[in-house]
Amino acid sequence: MAYTVLARRYRSTDFDEVVGQEAIAKTLQNAIKLNRVAHAYLFCGTRGVGKTSMARIFAKALNGGKDDIDAAIMAGKDSDVIEIDAASNSGVDNARELIANAAYRPLRGKRKIYLIDEVHMLSNAAFNALLKTMEEPPEHVMFILATTDPQKVPATIQSRCQRFDFRNIPTAQIAEHLASVLKQEKVAADPELLFALAKLGNGSMRDSLSLLDRLLASGEKKLTTKILEDLLGLPARDLVSNLLDAFVNGDPAAALKAGDALLQRGISIDQTFESLLERLRDLLVLCTCGDKTDLVELSDDARKAEAARAGKFDPASIVHMIAMLESLQRSAKNSAAPRALFDACLVRLALTDRLADAATVVMAASHAGAGVGAAAKK
Repeated sequence: MAYTVLARRYRSTDFDEVVGQEAIAKTLQNAIKLNRVAHAYLFCGTRGVGKTSMARIFAKALNGGKDDIDAAIMAGKDSDVIEIDAASNSGVDNARELIANAAYRPLRGKRKIYLIDEVHMLSNAAFNALLKTMEEPPEHVMFILATTDPQKVPATIQSRCQRFDFRNIPTAQIAEHLASVLKQEKVAADPELLFALAKLGNGSMRDSLSLLDRLLASGEKKLTTKILEDLLGLPARDLVSNLLDAFVNGDPAAALKAGDALLQRGISIDQTFESLLERLRDLLVLCTCGDKTDLVELSDDARKAEAARAGKFDPASIVHMIAMLESLQRSAKNSAAPRALFDACLVRLALTDRLADAATVVMAASHAGAGVGAAAKK
């Protein structure tokens, strides 16, 4: 049998299984209980946050009840729950065909439900054709529109829908779900790996599960962050930690050595800058808000280690480092000698405290000279 990817096998099939969008799930459940179901909904949010899954679960709750119908709806193959990809059916003729078919009553369920994915891809003519039907739809017709770009959906369409904005799923919730998936797959994994995968997903459950699929294909009995770093060419966390320690210890030689170790692994200069910026941001938040803050998403062990490191920095120094890295990152992209800029940046970051002290001395000397000059004039 063909392999079914994790994102499809572990897709939510019930309101109670929804991850990260519990408030929306509860609202839709209550709408059904109170018989306050609207004729049109607009689900907005980035990819992989559960828009299509929620639409199918909602449709199943309205039209399902029998196992074969429920399975067909969740597979996107039910005759009364029609799924349309607007990206490939964007023309006015497609909209007119939809409108013509909407006049016919459902075959098995109570409603004929149209799930239109990436609805913002419809042409203006298609939107105009659809508008009249959405304004006064037949009593048996319902629309659920989904989009990753709500700004491109005309206001006339939006005003006829109940809009729900799907948030990016928190890293901790994605990591928890990945742990559940791996338990069912009977595969062990480091907790730190789950957080790394969740963060790389950028709030998208599907993206995180796709990355996990790639790791499982390695055939390893236990998944580790090293496997992830080798597979994706990511900077090794320990080497980035060595860089940060070199900065706080004022050791430019150690900084250059750690930087070279990263580049020798095939990590690009830009990737190294990105990793440093991300780690410095975490340190800044921990340094400012304390180690209990939920503004930093790390596993327990990583949080303890990073909190200890944050205690050696002060917020002003970290802000200075972030600004310097961001500036030099842009310069390195357009430079004929990016390695020279990279090394100079590492040395400068390691000498931050000394350079600050030198600047203080120069400034103090300048003020003293100004005072002597003023006294001489008197």
